Amino acid sequence: MRASVTMIEPNGHFCSDCAIRGIAVCASLDLAELREFEHLGRRVHFATGETVFSEEDITTSFFNLLEGVMRLYKLLPDGRRQIVGFALPGDFLGMNMSSRHNFSADAIGAVTACQFAKVPFGRFIEDRPHLLQRINELAIRELSQARDHMVLLGRRSADEKVATFLLGWRERLIALKGSSNTVPLPMSRQDIADYLGLTIETVSRTFTKLERHGAIEIIHGGICLRDPARVEALAAA
Repeated sequence: MRASVTMIEPNGHFCSDCAIRGIAVCASLDLAELREFEHLGRRVHFATGETVFSEEDITTSFFNLLEGVMRLYKLLPDGRRQIVGFALPGDFLGMNMSSRHNFSADAIGAVTACQFAKVPFGRFIEDRPHLLQRINELAIRELSQARDHMVLLGRRSADEKVATFLLGWRERLIALKGSSNTVPLPMSRQDIADYLGLTIETVSRTFTKLERHGAIEIIHGGICLRDPARVEALAAA
């Protein structure tokens, strides 16, 4: 991991102008609550590869991702890495039942997030059931994604895993940027392999196979779905 070079902006940004407010944890707050909420957080920036928080660290802060992508992972006892997810703008990270983080998070490319100290944030939500409900909605979504990931790691072929990953990632990006057959992949092939429980060689061969069959085109920084129906059929197998 790189040494921390986190940049922190002073308070004073405006939540009402936030581009992702409609899909973030603060979506349920009215304008008066937003003005109070603004003073709870600070905007922080992480450089490529920088650790946002580490597994088993005591939880002192929560993070609302504003820009960029994070990889979320656990290290196995033998040193291998299992990526458990990729966070996108609007995702709320760090809140769990334990007093310690149950996975690590680092930045894929430059990342900007709102950081909230745990104790003041906890006080803020105490008398705001609508905010607590929003947090529960995000937690349920995260649980659903975790269950889908368990199925993905199970009895599925490499082709099916890669196809399912591409379609799932595309759907998440559509919610942010609108529909497109061009799918940016900011994560590395090794990241995808560690997420799907495959080797990097298998992931690369599968991408090449899908391209050879006309299902996708490999482009700089991602892929283009040339035959979405073929990819969807493979994912549904």
